[in-house]
Amino acid sequence: MDDFTTRTYGTSGLDNRPLFGETSARDRIINMAVGGFTSVVVLVTVICSFVFPTMPPRPLNIFFAVCILLTCSSTLVLIFWYRQGDLEPKFRNLIYFMLASIVLLCICANLYFHDIR
Repeated sequence: MDDFTTRTYGTSGLDNRPLFGETSARDRIINMAVGGFTSVVVLVTVICSFVFPTMPPRPLNIFFAVCILLTCSSTLVLIFWYRQGDLEPKFRNLIYFMLASIVLLCICANLYFHDIR
């Protein structure tokens, strides 16, 4: 019978890569930093949509904030599925791309809210 401890799975040596779903400390720090930064930018944008330029807020500003929050909700679903192990690791790059798109959308919204040209 095969000795399961010596299988190489097609690699040149013993395969000691982490199993699916396990991440290194470096990956966890990167995930937390990117997610935290995006969360702060989104929170500032949503608050600015209600406060600037004057009270009461303009309906277009509120609409902009709702669109950003809907985009965030779809990204949160992907993050949840990824952490549950339902998505392959290659989807992590898609999640990073979506978070970068959300940050750019928030920058655009803040430039509009503060009437910067």
